[in-house]
Amino acid sequence: MSDYQRILVAIDLTEEAPEVLRKAKHLAESNSAALDLLHVVEPVGYAYGGDLPLDLSDLQQQLEDNARSKLNDYGEHYGIASDNRHVIVGRPGSEVRRQAEQQGADLIVIGSHGRHGIQLLLGSTANSVLHGAPCDVLAVRIGG
Repeated sequence: MSDYQRILVAIDLTEEAPEVLRKAKHLAESNSAALDLLHVVEPVGYAYGGDLPLDLSDLQQQLEDNARSKLNDYGEHYGIASDNRHVIVGRPGSEVRRQAEQQGADLIVIGSHGRHGIQLLLGSTANSVLHGAPCDVLAVRIGG
């Protein structure tokens, strides 16, 4: 019996995403586990203060469409089934946890920048995912 049956990899669609994806793919293959790919698009209002008296729905839709396109490219490249690719709008930390619970994941793989030494995860999305996660979390150190 393998350690993990379903792995959720959450990526931010930066140039560092393949590093995280390669690690998650290797873990999934090593454990004969299903692999889900997730990107969370933050609502435009969060990113721009929420008090702007503008209709940002077109911009929000463009961000979501762009994320779906990039996520599908990654999914194709890494052999992840289209049903296992998810783009969700919300706050990244809570949405990654929610998706892990919904998918029955027993491991979340997420990237983390190692810029702060002992405070590696402090204040980051990875930290938010770690606290309250319904399963194990692997923070892949990226960029250094």
